[in-house]
Amino acid sequence: MAEELLARDIMTTGVVTVGPDDEIEKAARLLVEHRISGLPVVDREGRVVGIISEADLVVQEKEIRAPVFTVLLGSIIYLENPNRFLNELRRLAALRVGELMSRTVYTVGPGDPVRKIATIMVEKGVNRVPVVDKDGKLLGIVSRQDIVRATHGK
Repeated sequence: MAEELLARDIMTTGVVTVGPDDEIEKAARLLVEHRISGLPVVDREGRVVGIISEADLVVQEKEIRAPVFTVLLGSIIYLENPNRFLNELRRLAALRVGELMSRTVYTVGPGDPVRKIATIMVEKGVNRVPVVDKDGKLLGIVSRQDIVRATHGK
């Protein structure tokens, strides 16, 4: 029986990262310079606190759409959640990585099997999964390309 591939076997180390207080322009520059589509966001201790991706940066360029509402007896009644509009405004005005990054990050440990990483990617719709130690400190990252390369030839 073939030995099961683990995160440590295929992860990329020496990961390019940004901090939550870094300017968004820095994140954009690093994405372009390194030809990658996302960056882990780490705190001063190296713990993963978020992910910023090309998709997050593209959000800043979209048209903002005000919430749909109606007026009934002099009162405004929102027909959709106005919080969506407020969140979009916040993201459009973001200047720092921490204001724009995705805070939901799916991570794995170095001993987790590749099949677990692939399942996370497919079920959660993410393109990369940080590999962290027991304290949440970044050790590496596994991208979809890493899995394809490891499972379907070099």
